[in-house]
Amino acid sequence: QVQLVESGGGLVQPGGSLRLSCRASVSVHGFATVGWYRQAPGKQRELVARFAGRSDIKYDDSVAGRFTISRDARNTLYLQMNSLKPEDTAMYYCNAFNSYIQKNYWGQGTQVTVSS
Repeated sequence: QVQLVESGGGLVQPGGSLRLSCRASVSVHGFATVGWYRQAPGKQRELVARFAGRSDIKYDDSVAGRFTISRDARNTLYLQMNSLKPEDTAMYYCNAFNSYIQKNYWGQGTQVTVSS
């Protein structure tokens, strides 16, 4: 069973930065897609940023230019978040999709709160 464990969330002032990490129990390079989603109270879960394949990267328009997704050579995925805004406040989830068995994996989430 694949396990994803997020960390790095917290409370930050507007304009600040945070770096989220997602440690997987397997290589993060073996999935069809791997990335970050977020869910604010009362809203649907939405894509923030994700890798598809080796180098295809997609960002939501609301975070493009402020957030950067990256991964190390083994089993950790990152999300560098700069110039944070109050509307970035949400629970952030790590996601990995195995296309061979059509299965999605989710972490437990890490809370990001942007407030003065």
